Amino acid sequence: AELPPGLSRRLGVSHVTPDPAVHELDSWLLAGEIIRPDAGRLFRSRPGKRRWQNPLAEEDGQPGVVFRWLEVEGPIYDEWPPAGHQLMFGDLPMANREIPKVSDDDDDNSERRNRRRRNRFKPAPGVEVISTNPIPDAERLLRDFIAKAYRRPVADPDVELFIPVVRAAMDKGNNFTDSMIAAYTAVLCSPEFIYLNEKPGRLDDFALASRLSFFLWNSPPDEELRRAAERRELRKPPVLRAQADRLLDDPKSHRFVKAFLDYWLELRHIVSTAPDELLYSDYYLDDLLTESALAETRAFFAELLRADLPARNIVDSDFAMLNERLSDHYDLPPVQGVAVRRTKLPPDSVRGGIMTQASILKVTANGTTTSPVLRGNWINERILGRQIPPPPPNLPAVEPDIRGAVTIRQQLEKHRTLESCNTCHVIMDPPGFALENFDVMGGWRERYRSESGGEPAEGIAKSGQRFAFHYALPVDAAGELPDGREFDDIREFKQLLLADERQIARNLAQQLTIYATGAPVRFSDRSQIEKILDRSAAEDYGVRTLIHELIQSELFLTK
Repeated sequence: AELPPGLSRRLGVSHVTPDPAVHELDSWLLAGEIIRPDAGRLFRSRPGKRRWQNPLAEEDGQPGVVFRWLEVEGPIYDEWPPAGHQLMFGDLPMANREIPKVSDDDDDNSERRNRRRRNRFKPAPGVEVISTNPIPDAERLLRDFIAKAYRRPVADPDVELFIPVVRAAMDKGNNFTDSMIAAYTAVLCSPEFIYLNEKPGRLDDFALASRLSFFLWNSPPDEELRRAAERRELRKPPVLRAQADRLLDDPKSHRFVKAFLDYWLELRHIVSTAPDELLYSDYYLDDLLTESALAETRAFFAELLRADLPARNIVDSDFAMLNERLSDHYDLPPVQGVAVRRTKLPPDSVRGGIMTQASILKVTANGTTTSPVLRGNWINERILGRQIPPPPPNLPAVEPDIRGAVTIRQQLEKHRTLESCNTCHVIMDPPGFALENFDVMGGWRERYRSESGGEPAEGIAKSGQRFAFHYALPVDAAGELPDGREFDDIREFKQLLLADERQIARNLAQQLTIYATGAPVRFSDRSQIEKILDRSAAEDYGVRTLIHELIQSELFLTK
């Protein structure tokens, strides 16, 4: 979808084949958006020095795609009136509201202007809800609306607070429909709606329903959760577990996957930087690669959740979630099509797990260079659960040399001669060194790219034109952990981390706790985290099991 002056948003994707086919897509469109088909898999053609000659074109020309027709149907409703209208106005009758038109045959321009001036202050055309008893109807409708907005039973004072809004709006000449909308707007601006109103101590059933629903659906409780809360059954462990499974199995749980990964893995920053146009023209403007990388990480975590796979898969796994673009990017056996699906990895693959996925490696790079410090700090905090203190004030940052004269490792060795720096860098740098074989977009490299110096090289840009860069010094991915254990590359580094699977699970449990409760894990909470791990150990710290044990814990049930 495209919103002028050029904001774009992906609605969906289909795999186009040589044979004609019909592809269907369900999506929400924003006001003012238009639909723009884009053959993202094909290279872009732009004129170069030799006009329209493209290295990727075949003898019979450039690949292309034909869109024969596009049909839009909507809005699509499962019921009429829609649920939102029923919530606001129940079964009250409706009537169409129209503005009187000014006749074009009226030659009196002054009279036409006067009519338009009078009509300017009349309601806009649309649907008007008719009420013969406005205030009693307003009380009844507000009671139902507030109950869902506040996510708890409603008392008379809750309703009485907003009746004056309806009266005031009607006294000013507004009809019943617009007066009710004014009151509903006031409800949605109140703290009771905007915030989760949890009282300290054990959560009641309604607060628990909200916490569970916002955790796993990122939305207010549905009717089934509200009924369980009304019956005071939600706190019963079997009922709570069944409801959690129901929410996790529902398609709406993709909201949890997206929001949790945006927080935990910082995937919300994936488009904050772009690959350098000169050094990495093969990635520049490759929207399909970026979108596929994001889809890979979300699908990977969703698979861990669906199959209750052990938390150690976060560090290393024997499968990846790939499509055609990613398999090519990772230099793996080809996968056909644009759909991301579970794919078994070769035995000695450097892929597998989260750390070597393109989305993570892009988020932890700046588009031009990679930094072991940034990536190492990210792994310590996001995967291992270790908090690194900030650097001393007024200390200059270590900037990689884009000329390729010295490696970032050589610069860090000089930097670490300062005792105040070495204390933290001895922890941060080794995980970052392990990832040095991966460039700014997660592609494998044996040598760094540079703007000058080193061996000249060529590549093919997304535009289809050739670009030049230089191969600089070779990559050294070896390192030593603070406890003295050494590794030569990412494969050995992963194995060292897997020696302590409980720590991987502990960090995941803590990240889930922070996301679910909105509160940090304090020192006094550590015993509860350990109980969650103890109860999950028999299932090899399965990701779904960890979520269930968290939901049953005092950390989740208590404010």
